This record gives sequence, structure tokens and C-alpha cells, in this order.
Amino acid sequence: MIENFEFGRLVVIGDLLLDQYVFGAVERISPEAPVPVLRKARQSAVPGGAANVAVNAAALGCTVSLIGVVGQDENAQTLRNALAAWPSIDVHGLVAEPGWATISKMRVVSGHQQIVRIDDETIIDFSPATRNSLIAHCIAALDTADVLICSDYAKGVLSEPVLQAVIGHARAKNIPVIVDPKRKTFAAYRGASLITPNRAEMAVATGLPLHTNAEVEHAAQAASAQFGGDVLITRSEEGMTLWQRNGHIRHQVARKSEVYDVSGAGDAVVATIGSVLSAGQDLDTAIVIATVAASIAVSKLGTAAVTRAELAEELKEDNPDTGLIATWPQACAVMRRWHQHGASVVFTNGCFDLLHPGHVSLLHAAAQLGDKLVVAINSDASVRRLKGPTRPVQDEMARATVIRALRDVDMVVIFEEDTPLELITALQPDVLVKGADYTEDTVVGADVVKAAGGRVELVSLVAGCSTSNLVRKMNAPHAKPSNV
Repeated sequence: MIENFEFGRLVVIGDLLLDQYVFGAVERISPEAPVPVLRKARQSAVPGGAANVAVNAAALGCTVSLIGVVGQDENAQTLRNALAAWPSIDVHGLVAEPGWATISKMRVVSGHQQIVRIDDETIIDFSPATRNSLIAHCIAALDTADVLICSDYAKGVLSEPVLQAVIGHARAKNIPVIVDPKRKTFAAYRGASLITPNRAEMAVATGLPLHTNAEVEHAAQAASAQFGGDVLITRSEEGMTLWQRNGHIRHQVARKSEVYDVSGAGDAVVATIGSVLSAGQDLDTAIVIATVAASIAVSKLGTAAVTRAELAEELKEDNPDTGLIATWPQACAVMRRWHQHGASVVFTNGCFDLLHPGHVSLLHAAAQLGDKLVVAINSDASVRRLKGPTRPVQDEMARATVIRALRDVDMVVIFEEDTPLELITALQPDVLVKGADYTEDTVVGADVVKAAGGRVELVSLVAGCSTSNLVRKMNAPHAKPSNV
């Protein structure tokens, strides 16, 4: 699953923030004024804004080029030091603006509760030299990029000239562009592939209500008309809605989790979507995984990265379907869910009449080639047509039950046809496995799997193991005892 993804390279451009925290405990009210007195326990500083997007992508396994503006001050050095903990983030694109202060947000926290937030920021129009430097760094980084993320916190980095230049260059190279927006309308993002506004940002940009799914879909269509791309609306406890220009709409339910802090959750979402797309997965898969990432992010106190290991563990718990004997419709539904969770699915088939070491060896080898293993078995009628009227020895449910009990097998499906071609076409597995006694051109469904981007694997067999041989031995007359 996601632990096996080969993540690519992201370019993240946007507003860089330094998120600082003072942690402690409130035990009394000040005698000087009716305010709580915090006994300070510790203080920390972590990357925020676009820098947090970069950290979340790096935590998943991406290589990241981070581009933004910092001042020539202590906060800038603190931010650089924090980013140095992530060697896969290239910070050569951090442009220093003379006379400007690096933006900082100081949060004072008692227990799990923020008491106050102190923002240190001054919004200015950056110099033409700074804007040109941002564009130049971004264009250079896009030469080796898989995805561009524009993280707009409305602090000045993503001015319209910068947006037009970097989005236009990415489009010319067919690189997907994801924007986390912070504008009153979305027209400045024209050319982006996807924007990820929250419900409040959508309401401001479209002037439309967003209470029901139908209203959210209508607002998404209006938002898309402003910039020409797809829209993902994050809806807090109601999950997310993906609206695409091709007519596809997905309402993804939020995972229930204990919410400690929502700061940085949007960064985790956009970073996860970009990372999953860079691994060659589709947008539906990215949305499902991003929903899980958001649930992890809000369960952490403060701005924090969601790691690949944390996400992999949560995805496994979110995807419990194993050991199933499934009907075709059930199997198709489970396969869709597995794929949307990033799983690579292996498929093999056979009669599996009398389970022997050769079967066990083949299934174990097949299971090592992906995350989930589906075993298709011929129905009783299908076996009789292939093997003759005396077969199968065991009926289809008995065979399916035995196969399902094996640790390596995640799902068993029974098919009525002589070959599994129709089932393979319906399920679209990533890997098709048969024994080495086949050649690739004789494997049923090989062309279907390869046409969809999958592969065929032929695995070695255990010599001398055969159900037919076992049946012959069972039916052979007993030797007469010797008179000697």
C-alpha cells in the first residue's frame, strides 16, 4: 500500500510561516488583571504555511523544492534550522527580502487548549527582483517535478504575476497544479488543475450556500467556472467533496477522530494529494488517503507532519476486508476500496480441488508481489467441464473455505465460466500470476491486465505436486499383500 509507493518530486511555492508554541499549565488567575497565568514548560518552533506543506510531503517520502520569501532576521534562521531536519527538502528557493520580517505565529497552549495566538506579520508588495527570483527558482525546479503545489496564505508571495508565470510553465510541461487558495475569488488561479478551498473560502468566492451535498456541488461548479479546473471542498467533520469537470463527483466521509488542533490540517491534505499523485495514483485514491491524513493531523497538538508509517497504519485499520468469500459485485466493491487506499492487488486462479504444497507455494509467492491477493476458483460446473464428470472432489464452497483460511489470501471469488477472463476484466488487478508452466502469451487475461498498466508474473512450481496425481493415487487398486 502507501508504504510501497514510489513518491516523486514536488515543487511547493507559497507563503512561508514560522509556527511557534509556548506550552505550559494554567493554575491561577493573575491578581493584576482577570487573565490566566501560564507556567511555561517548554517552547518550540516548526515550519508553517507552505513550509508545513513541504514537511508533510517529505514525511511521506517525496523530494521537495520549497520556494518562498523570508526576511533577513532571527525567525528566518529559526525556520531554516527547522527545515534542515528534512534533508529531502531543497531550500535554495528561499528568497530573502531586505527589510522584511519573516512571518511568525506564536500560540500559547495550556494542556490541549490554545489560550491566545500572537501574529507577527507585515504584508508588503515584494520588490520586482524578489518576484522575478521566485519565478526563476520555480521554473528551474519544475524541470524535474511531478506536481506543483501553490500554498496561498495571502501574505504576498503568490501575486498574480507569479501565479500566472508558474502555473503557465507547469501547464506547458503537463505538470498537475494544486492550489490551496486564500482569495475572495479564484480567477487568479486560472490554469490550475485542482483547488482545495474549505467551506468558508468557497462561500466567500461563490456567494452560495453550502449546507447540503447538492448545494456544495452547485458551488463547486461555480468555483470551477472562475478558474477552469476541478474543485475539492474540505468540509470539516462532513469530510470532503471532489467535483470534477468530467462529471465525476465524490463525497468522501470524514474519519472519526479526536480533534485536538485543526491548524495545519489543510496543509496535510494538499501535501498528501500532491504526494499520492506524484506516485502515479489517481485523484480518487489521493482523496481517500488525504481524508485519513487529515484525521491524523487534527489529532495532533500543534502544527505537525503526518508520516508515511502513521498513514500506512491508519489505512490498514480503515481497510479491514480480508478472508472474504465474495460474490462478483462484492469483489468489485472491495477492489475499488483497496485501490482507493493505494493497495496493489494480485490475482491468480485455479480449481484448487485438493490443496497441496504446490498450491500453497504458488499462493505464497503470489502474495509477495503486492498488498492484497485475490484467488479466483472455478465453480463445480466449470471444473466438471474442464476435468470431467468425476471432478471436483470437493465442492466449490469447501474449496473456497480452505483457500480463504490461508494467511496469504485476502479474498476468494468463484467464477462459473471456463476461464476467469470476465472476472479479470471486471476486477482490473494490478498483477496477474500463474505458474511457470505457462508462457505469458498463454495466460488468460494477460492482455487485459497489461493494457490497464499492470503486469504478468510466472512463479516457479513445486515439482511433483498435482491434484490429478493425488486423485489417481486415491483411485488406484491396493497392492495385494505379498506371500513371502
